Amino acid sequence: MKILVTGAAGYIGSVLVPTLLQNGYKVVALDNFMYGQTSLLDCAYNRNLRIYRKDARDEEAIGSLLKDVDVIFPLACLTGAPLCDKDPVAATSTNLDAVKLILKLKSREQRVIFPTTNSGYGVGEAGVFCDENSPLKPISLYGRLKVDAEKAVLDSGNAITFRLATVFGTSPRMRLDLLVNDFTYRAVYDRFVVLFESHFKRNYVHVRDVVKAFLHGLNNFEKLRGEPYNLGLSDCNISKRELCEAIKKHVPSFYFVEAEIGEDPDKRNYVVSNKKIESTGFIPDYSLDDGIRELVNGYQIIKRNQYANI
Repeated sequence: MKILVTGAAGYIGSVLVPTLLQNGYKVVALDNFMYGQTSLLDCAYNRNLRIYRKDARDEEAIGSLLKDVDVIFPLACLTGAPLCDKDPVAATSTNLDAVKLILKLKSREQRVIFPTTNSGYGVGEAGVFCDENSPLKPISLYGRLKVDAEKAVLDSGNAITFRLATVFGTSPRMRLDLLVNDFTYRAVYDRFVVLFESHFKRNYVHVRDVVKAFLHGLNNFEKLRGEPYNLGLSDCNISKRELCEAIKKHVPSFYFVEAEIGEDPDKRNYVVSNKKIESTGFIPDYSLDDGIRELVNGYQIIKRNQYANI
């Protein structure tokens, strides 16, 4: 199989591409390298990899690269609400229009495995787990674009979508602006964090388990096709305060306190059921505790803010 990955040098792509190569796939990697990252350098020797410095919105480039691939992972994305709010035109053209471009140009036989976000659930009901049948009520431009892109992908046929929980863990193209990664970095270097609306809950998943799920989708495509799947840790629907308590076990000097006034601009607050993907035989490998331990280790290497998206 030959696989096209757009956004191949991003946070998830930088873990996915080497994993695909290790599993014997041929990979066509496209990225515009907008952050100046070098995360695919250690794969460049591989004869089964071709890297293209192109934009996922370039119709000519996408049309050419699609000609002889079997599977497409459209990972190219301006990820996160702050970045999308900063440049809504680029966000729309990258997160939605570029996905529709692939759907327009691909053949009926070519398969698509698309990562979206469970932030599409927006603000959930207390104690009610959001499953794949729950209404989608995104509260940010980022969430709305991903929900619209997911609908387009599923409507096109021959596709699987994964609604990712908040991802954590180290990657060759690191991101410090994801919640677990951010709070752990603050614990290691700042030693404190001030929490706004600390009771807000979210679900989490390790970046390597995201890649494991992608491979699960590849290996079980006919069984999973045509459906969305929540992807997260079922034992990790936790509040921001509970996250800080978990981090403190690894960084005992970490101090956190809830602000008496003010509010979090990120209003997402929901718990998520991952039973559907688990029923297909998928089991995550990494716990939140594993990820925090890994991040504390990784932050002995990283002491910069250039790894955030914004």
